[in-house]
Amino acid sequence: MKGRTVVVGMSGGVDSSMAALLLKQQGWNVVGLFMKNWEDDDTDDYCSSREDLVDAVSVAERIGIEIDQVNFAAEYKDRVFSTFLSEYQAGRTPNPDVLCNAEIKFRAFLDHAMELGADMIATGHYAQVRERDGLFQLLKAEDGTKDQSYFLHRLNQSQLSRTLFPLGQLPKREVREIARREGLPVADKKDSTGICFIGERPFREFLNRYLPKEPGEMQTLDGTVVGEHIGLMYYTIGQRQGLGIGGRADGSAGDAWYVARKDLARNILHVVQGHDHPALLADRLSALDASWVSGQVPHVDWVYAAKTRYRQADTACTLPAASGSGFEVVFSEPQWAVTPGQSVVVYESKVCLGGGIIA
Repeated sequence: MKGRTVVVGMSGGVDSSMAALLLKQQGWNVVGLFMKNWEDDDTDDYCSSREDLVDAVSVAERIGIEIDQVNFAAEYKDRVFSTFLSEYQAGRTPNPDVLCNAEIKFRAFLDHAMELGADMIATGHYAQVRERDGLFQLLKAEDGTKDQSYFLHRLNQSQLSRTLFPLGQLPKREVREIARREGLPVADKKDSTGICFIGERPFREFLNRYLPKEPGEMQTLDGTVVGEHIGLMYYTIGQRQGLGIGGRADGSAGDAWYVARKDLARNILHVVQGHDHPALLADRLSALDASWVSGQVPHVDWVYAAKTRYRQADTACTLPAASGSGFEVVFSEPQWAVTPGQSVVVYESKVCLGGGIIA
């Protein structure tokens, strides 16, 4: 590694800090880069970017590397946030982290790093890369509880070939232990959660600033009106909290209500009672905007595994149809609350093949 330069995306958290430290210990010439991706209302009330930059600089000083800051706010707004809003407006529930990785962290950031003369880039994601027969494979992390390959499935072969994931073989517990032992000032810093541009603020409050409320009826599947929604965009399939209704349609006590469907044409939110209501279960789905990180379209009718949300166990499935643009998935057992706009990601054992947007 001596003489080779890697630019590490440093967010001010323990994972990216450890990625930089480990690569320096391996002999790489490490340069840190802090990305600022949001600035519309960058206040300390909700956004921690100022504190995160201070932490990233402190870590860089501690491990003895250079660090710079780059502003990708314009690219983020154009490539990620605009899609986020249009998807919600269309009644779907997008995953901005997936889009941010493909468009910002491994495109804008990668391009910038190459302009700086980098040989490779690295992040603190929990995933792995290996080369097989001239193709690069995205693998799950050894720590299955932290694996982030789901969020990385839209990377392409070019991006994957120039990326290092130093934490891929380490359990999170050990990452923090090493950080403490090495005296990193962020060793015990809490992991960030949620969407970067929303921060800790209430989601509905944020969305209402950009998309107007369009109230309508909440109905059961047979058309009985049981309440009023404030706008279809504020709800997601399987949602239980925040519906403002309780009990049975006839007024008696009963199972909890869940969002089952959205009728955009009539602005109706369909709700059902009971976690295991048949309307919340699906044994197949269609996906659009396919992206095969493996570099190859999967074989039709082979048995693979897939998940329709991040915190979900893999489920055996087949792909009766698959192409470079879309695919079908048939699951071995029904999946709960399959949500249009979210990503379905396909695996062959530990290898992430790619995925698409649930239609």
